[in-house]
Amino acid sequence: MFALGAITASFVGAFVARLNTGQSFLAGRSRCDACGAPLAPRALVPVISYFVVRGRARCCGACLSISSPLTELLLGGLFVLAYVNIGFTSALPFMLGSLALLLALVLYDLAHRILPPALLAVFVVVSAVTGLSLSPSLDVFYSNAFVAFLIAASLALIHYFSRGRAMGLADTPLSFGLALLVGQAALPGFVFSFWIGALVGIVLLFRRPVGSRMGGEVPFAPFLAAGFLLAYFTQWNPFIFVAASL
Repeated sequence: MFALGAITASFVGAFVARLNTGQSFLAGRSRCDACGAPLAPRALVPVISYFVVRGRARCCGACLSISSPLTELLLGGLFVLAYVNIGFTSALPFMLGSLALLLALVLYDLAHRILPPALLAVFVVVSAVTGLSLSPSLDVFYSNAFVAFLIAASLALIHYFSRGRAMGLADTPLSFGLALLVGQAALPGFVFSFWIGALVGIVLLFRRPVGSRMGGEVPFAPFLAAGFLLAYFTQWNPFIFVAASL
């Protein structure tokens, strides 16, 4: 499962790099980002190739980005967690597909500060099928879908009242798909997303140069993905502490 996730992440990385560039992601050889030389098959082995060449391209000696092996390790780990949680059931392929699509959305958002509508629509559909497959009954799925709608609507309102400065509109369907994907972990995941975003914001605030002003766009899709998946795979629920204090 880990190898499958790492290989899938490698393909997702190439897909995102070529998306909306006119290049085919099904044909054509991968090339070095620095010198454009075609890469040999031994340079394309997920995770292993990076460490074998010690982070430098064989063709020109340029430093390679650590992002590729990190995403391969990440998706490999998520595939393993999905198998541990679900097992070899009919829902597993849909869950793995949802995770791969989510990785593509996060990588594209980090690179371009936008979420591709077509890819986003596919993610929502696959996540809905995953959520339905994992739900013990239709009533539970409908309840989860209602919570997903409320979460998405709240982000849409934030976008509307802030005139797009606080939240991108594309985060609305992304949160809807994530809520459908994780089911009853949606509300904790929603809370974790904002906590993670706040923590990263504080770090960026303290790392800014002295005398500079805060500015620039920070993509929220990675925070949403991290928060919802954290809640789903750990089953941590911050509302338990609230209930215990009442």
